[in-house]
Amino acid sequence: MVKQQDKIPWWRNSIVRNFLVQSAVLAALIAVIFFFGSNLVNNFQRLGLSFGFNFLSRTASFPIANPIIPYSPTDPYAKAILVGLINSLQVMFLGIIIATILGVTIGIGRLSDNWLVRKIATVYIETFRNIPLLLQLFFWYFVVFLNLPKIDDPITIGGKIFLTNRGMDIPWFRGTLQTWLALGFIVAAIVVAIILWQKRNAVIESGKSARIWVNLSWLNAIAAVVIFILAINWNIPQFDGQSIIGGVNLSLEFLALLTGLSIYTSAFIAEVVRAGIQSVNEGQWEAAKALGLKPGSVMQLVIFPQALRVMIPPLTSEFLNLAKNSSLASAIAYKDIYAVAITISEQASKSVEMLLIVMLTYLIINLIISLMMNWLNLSVKIPER
Repeated sequence: MVKQQDKIPWWRNSIVRNFLVQSAVLAALIAVIFFFGSNLVNNFQRLGLSFGFNFLSRTASFPIANPIIPYSPTDPYAKAILVGLINSLQVMFLGIIIATILGVTIGIGRLSDNWLVRKIATVYIETFRNIPLLLQLFFWYFVVFLNLPKIDDPITIGGKIFLTNRGMDIPWFRGTLQTWLALGFIVAAIVVAIILWQKRNAVIESGKSARIWVNLSWLNAIAAVVIFILAINWNIPQFDGQSIIGGVNLSLEFLALLTGLSIYTSAFIAEVVRAGIQSVNEGQWEAAKALGLKPGSVMQLVIFPQALRVMIPPLTSEFLNLAKNSSLASAIAYKDIYAVAITISEQASKSVEMLLIVMLTYLIINLIISLMMNWLNLSVKIPER
């Protein structure tokens, strides 16, 4: 039986102490929010302003170049914000894909046995990751893309892609029923590919041959490519000597932002890839080589899958940084959601509301990226028994 003098005083009890500390932190947080909220309300009242989002139904009265969805200056502010959001999302999505491909390639090249490849990869990384992103965006926009040939003398790629100082014109699909059916089949093919790949992994883990599942995966991929090329109704740009007709135009601002973001982020991803590969025990390399595997097969089948477990957490940070860095688009006049928000706040005098919308938008986007990467991280981690 515990004696009275041996009982722990309540102020030294860990449960009570933790409760008091957490309560104090929560109270302090509420006090800070209340202070700034009261200050905001007082300033609104002093300036004769009102807080609300009714202004989103007003006419925007400003244009946005090359919108993905139909838009005109007579549309409301809410439509302009949606166009800006789509512009931001397309840069983020394409930027993550391009930066990842470049980063993985350069990161593997950084460890190449070829002296020239290794040095080129090193120079690439050290150059682009040590120059501020804003300066790189200025370089790509003002020095490179604005100095492209005029529209009467375009740079032609394969006779179907044209690059001028008005942007890049590329083939695009027409929104016909045939096109949408083809895209539906492609989405279905992607789903089937995921199922086949999971089945392949399950068969391999059981010790059986997975050749039939690999062959089915390749057949599925070939079918998707054939549908993509032949079934989709393409709108191909054509040069008539003075102008370019057809296709879709990618603005110089979009190209400069996408190029700058992709190259800048890929330099950091390359270092993540290098560190991940080097984290794999040297014995794994030696064992794979002893089995007679070629260097490419060693990297693909043995080293990279193990390195992926180390690479995914820092890769998540790089993807989040790319998404947030896309807000620098306004520096080169690309109308992303941040640039649209600045214009609206100046016109409607709704800086606080627009700031909240932009902050909430970036928060949601980054949380989605984080959740997807966490799911990927869980799928590649070693199962615990």
